[in-house]
Amino acid sequence: MSRFPSAAHLISWARLCPRLDITGGKAKSTRLRKGGGWLKPTLLQAAWAAVRVRDSYLRSQYYRIRSRRGPKKAIIAVAASILTAAYHMLKNGTSYRELGGADLDGLDRDRIAHRLLSKLNRMGYAVTLAPAGVSS
Repeated sequence: MSRFPSAAHLISWARLCPRLDITGGKAKSTRLRKGGGWLKPTLLQAAWAAVRVRDSYLRSQYYRIRSRRGPKKAIIAVAASILTAAYHMLKNGTSYRELGGADLDGLDRDRIAHRLLSKLNRMGYAVTLAPAGVSS
């Protein structure tokens, strides 16, 4: 792994990061480049298998990104996460530590609550939020 200075360099070498063509201040393309014959397809297959594991970090990451960007971009992000984890495991000699599906929930808790509250308001319901354990 000493050939790659960082995990980002490895992801770029594996063709799992999008291109960024900017000309005249306008982004032209975000497509992935064609990858090698074995690494990229293997990572994508591993990502699809990882998404099917219940209560896992990679599954929650996939569904979080899929809601905004679509399934294809989400599975590429999961494959890049798998490659990043493999890079750090091989470089540092550490073992894989599963964070769990609830790890990403704390990151955008307020944003999710605001989105659901505004959705209920659009449906015609008047809702007020109170912390758990407090009954009104």
